[in-house]
Amino acid sequence: MIRVLLVHDTSLLRSALGALLGREPDLEVVQASWGTARQQARSLQPDVCVVDVDCPGSTTLANAAEFARTVAHKGSALLVLASPARPGMLRRAFDARALGYVNKDAGPQRLLEGIREVAGGRRFVDESLAFSFLRVAEMPLTPRELNVLELAAEGATIAEIARGLHLSQGTVRNYMSAITRKTGARNRVDAIRISRSAGWL
Repeated sequence: MIRVLLVHDTSLLRSALGALLGREPDLEVVQASWGTARQQARSLQPDVCVVDVDCPGSTTLANAAEFARTVAHKGSALLVLASPARPGMLRRAFDARALGYVNKDAGPQRLLEGIREVAGGRRFVDESLAFSFLRVAEMPLTPRELNVLELAAEGATIAEIARGLHLSQGTVRNYMSAITRKTGARNRVDAIRISRSAGWL
């Protein structure tokens, strides 16, 4: 029996997907929101954790990365549901050590195949995400630039970003100029929009 923890913040979608997976005789499925995911993972000790990295509770994969660290030492495999239009999310899922990647537009059989593959310790990448994985290398921003942009996206001022990252205000301005140039944006707001659309934020 494969123990599956399904994490999604939209109750209706989580319930429907859980019911679909629960029909399989070899799967035992438990559902959780991002708020209860870690607690459920500790009690269930799942073989596979299926997470939707685009749902609001995942907060730009920060929760997914921390969640992955929580479950990894328990021997759980992380399988993410992702959109090919957001290669940045794939990159961040890879950095979070996800073992499986299923396109959210794929049929249920692909998800079932992915769950069974990662439960066996094998990497699974839906072929429809292959081109998006190639685009992952195109992410132009460095980790530090992403840190600056994430704080800017939260509404932080230059001074607040500088204090938060222990940088001078001039250095933060230089980072913002580089971010705007690298993303081809017109200004900071446009850079945030472009980066969110690509899934870098």
